[in-house]
Amino acid sequence: MNTILEQTFSVPFRYAVAFTEDLFDPNNSIFVDSVRGNRVPKVLFVIDNGVADTHPDLIGKIKTYSKANDDVFSLATDPIVVIGGEACKNEEEIYQSIVEATHLYGIDRHSYVVAIGGGAVLDMVGFAAAISHRGIRLIRIPTTVLSQNDSAVGVKNSINAFGKKNYLGTFTPPVAVLNDFNFLKTLDDRDWRAGLAEAIKVALIKDLSFFEWLEEHALALARREMEPMKIHIIRSAKMHMDHIAGKDPFEFGSSRPLDFGHWAAHKLEKLSNFRIRHGEAVAIGIALDSAYSFLQNRISEQDFQRIIQVMKTLGFELFAPELQGENLIQGLKEFQEHLGGQLTIMLLEELGKGIEVHEMESDLIFKSVDLLRTLEEKSQLINS
Repeated sequence: MNTILEQTFSVPFRYAVAFTEDLFDPNNSIFVDSVRGNRVPKVLFVIDNGVADTHPDLIGKIKTYSKANDDVFSLATDPIVVIGGEACKNEEEIYQSIVEATHLYGIDRHSYVVAIGGGAVLDMVGFAAAISHRGIRLIRIPTTVLSQNDSAVGVKNSINAFGKKNYLGTFTPPVAVLNDFNFLKTLDDRDWRAGLAEAIKVALIKDLSFFEWLEEHALALARREMEPMKIHIIRSAKMHMDHIAGKDPFEFGSSRPLDFGHWAAHKLEKLSNFRIRHGEAVAIGIALDSAYSFLQNRISEQDFQRIIQVMKTLGFELFAPELQGENLIQGLKEFQEHLGGQLTIMLLEELGKGIEVHEMESDLIFKSVDLLRTLEEKSQLINS
């Protein structure tokens, strides 16, 4: 006799994404309101070393803020500083040290782990928190453009393994995402620029008016003007949040439209040994898939040139030697393998509207690479 019992339930998720300045100023209650409850929880802070170096007073501010609010939360220990960038996701000892800290300092499921840093550190710390006690509450405090306008607002956490990006990970929403715009002021030009690629991505596949806004303000953003940067971050974050809420947040299907330009970007990062940063690789990936869309007659040459011009105005390089060769095509296979199911790639049907396809022609990919190389060579000649 066969007996089959079916179980169905749903779990609602709700979290705030806040935007502020001077997060740990004693007069700013956003952080303390995020951990306020019926008990005084322990809080374990983990900080990106790049952030700690450029903000040498940050740890002192956190300690002072904690003392001023010791009736609401307590520091489990002094903030832990970890190496930032992709290295923190490549070396398993780093995430294991965070897991060990949750054990040593008694961080339970009613405590909080707070990650302060760029997207890689947020990914790694989020993964460590998610696998400790089957899930410790996580607060993300992103400090780069890319993490504030895109990656930190989502539900994914990960580390790299077996030479593959984000091979180990979880879908675990944070309890809050707290963005402090002041962290952006100390970014170098590369990191300031890199995150803008994710805004271009979401605008191109979802919102023509946002792309036109980016066109209009590209020069101001390149000049590091804060007001347009703030507007773009909030608008981009909201679009990413709306997509996550309305579609497939835990990626049960074969479609991942928010990864427009990413199949090549992920491979390019690895082929360059991470010399090319994620946002820079995404910009090249967007340019490549836009070129492919143009060569397939999906978008006009004029629209393709508009995309290229916006990214060049922002200061992106849109070609890298690592794009050449058969290794790039392997990125398609790895992209499909990571998600499973049918290969699904987002291309452009028109500016502001994406279209999913289930195959890409190798010859046309190489022609797209050649087109980007030619454009880059012309740009160098003009600027020389």
